[in-house]
Amino acid sequence: MSKKKRREIPHYQLPIIETHFHLDYLKEESPEATLDAARHIGVERFMTIAVQPDNMPTALGLAEQFDDVYATLGVHPHEAALFDESTDAYIQTHAINPKVVAVGEIGLDYFYDHCDREVQKQVFKRQLQLAIDCQLPVVIHTREADDDTIEILQEYAPKMAKKGVVHSFTSGLELASIAVDLGFCLGINGIVTFNKADNVREVVAQTPLESLLLETDAPYLTPVPYRGNENAPKYLPFVAEKIAEVKNIPVEQVLQQTYQNSLTTFFS
Repeated sequence: MSKKKRREIPHYQLPIIETHFHLDYLKEESPEATLDAARHIGVERFMTIAVQPDNMPTALGLAEQFDDVYATLGVHPHEAALFDESTDAYIQTHAINPKVVAVGEIGLDYFYDHCDREVQKQVFKRQLQLAIDCQLPVVIHTREADDDTIEILQEYAPKMAKKGVVHSFTSGLELASIAVDLGFCLGINGIVTFNKADNVREVVAQTPLESLLLETDAPYLTPVPYRGNENAPKYLPFVAEKIAEVKNIPVEQVLQQTYQNSLTTFFS
């Protein structure tokens, strides 16, 4: 589909919170232009997500540069081997910064197996403990690791004052149900608009709206009808529309509830 035929990005006159993107990884526009375009369609707050020791200061720096941008601090399972005492100390030191709203992106990834699974599990557990100690929620990545993710969350979640989100949710209904029962939200992004993502739409259909969050994971996973473009927070309305379609409810209801969910999860 040519860009000329693509539908314009809708603006529903309701506030939106971008709960997961990587502002330092976007290349097509400047951070200022990226944020301005999203503000124009109603995005009120942004969470830029750290994934490795080297970009934690970058994420935090962006959060301190813009009033409406917040950061997470954590190490992605792909980079778990890089987690060391200095990483641990950095998270502890900066967790008290009001611009830091979660520990993340943390978790397990057995699809790519970029890091030894035992190392991934130990680093995941350590960062969950950091979240407990710092009284912060978490942003969890899990792929092809449902059983171990369930086991670890069942161990740590009861000790967490704040829970968080299993982001970019593509796992099975069992993990979805257990995560929600433990108090976590599920992060839904452009994948829900993909033709072959029936599994994600099934999870959305069966998960209470009170347990869903909007995200993009930009610059990745651009929703239909803008696939082929670099993803950006300005495309969040398309995610909301698909959730509304799956649940057969007004998109305004999705926007209102996911906004409240985001406030409760990360800003309360």
